[in-house]
Amino acid sequence: MKGQDKGGIIKEYGLLTLAAIGYVISDYFFKFPNYFSFGGVTGIAVLFSGLFGGTASTYSFVMNIILLIMGFLVLGKGFGIKSVYVILLYSFGIEMVQYIFPVKEPLTNQPVLELLFSFILATVCSALVFNLNASSGGTDIIALVLKKYTNVSIGKALMITDCCVVIASFFIYGVSIGLFSLAGFLAKTCFIDTVIESMNLCKYFTIISTNPEPICDYIHEKLNHSATVYHAEGSYSHKDKTVILTVVNRNQAIKLRDFVRRIDDQSFMMITNSSEIIGKGFRGKI
Repeated sequence: MKGQDKGGIIKEYGLLTLAAIGYVISDYFFKFPNYFSFGGVTGIAVLFSGLFGGTASTYSFVMNIILLIMGFLVLGKGFGIKSVYVILLYSFGIEMVQYIFPVKEPLTNQPVLELLFSFILATVCSALVFNLNASSGGTDIIALVLKKYTNVSIGKALMITDCCVVIASFFIYGVSIGLFSLAGFLAKTCFIDTVIESMNLCKYFTIISTNPEPICDYIHEKLNHSATVYHAEGSYSHKDKTVILTVVNRNQAIKLRDFVRRIDDQSFMMITNSSEIIGKGFRGKI
């Protein structure tokens, strides 16, 4: 295994570890004490806690382990190792933390503030995990099983399940908790795509220049990217020009923009945001 590959793996699992810890903090310190039920396994755990007593942390641990075993039995090798890592780390973390830092009531008397921290943390962690092609377990495992054996629309099935959990919170915990849960569910649903897009945001450059060589050299040597070049003609001047197409990350975009301005002040640049760049050096080949 190459050193670069090892570094990439260490970085991925480091980010997955942070995501699992973030899930634990979001659920244990903000969601469970306030009985917020956004859906998924943690939402069901909160409902079970209200119906049967016991802690939501324990219910969440038990359900995740059962679903993890089901995932292994049904999906086999299709069950990714990164997902297993996140599920185990979260499940044991949420079970252990209740003995290390017992929390019997909300941390503050500001439920709106705690709701914000709960869904923002959970959303950022979900976006991070999804972006690394992993899963946090829970109802995602059920979705994978349904996808394998049925023609059920997974998105609709999960949406209906989450909606049922939110509706049930009205009957178990009352209108206030139900409304908080509904608000958190809607906010998380709307916010997660924005976070994922922000994480993947790159800059797509279209550079029209009469001096392309130093620009291409800079892209290759300093930014460690490639580019596509083709020749064009100005419609007004009829002079020969070169069009350079390349994609870089946000930090590199500033460097490239400034370099092009410095090396060719007559160049023309179009810089476009893009969150779906698939290929070598970005999110891998299809």
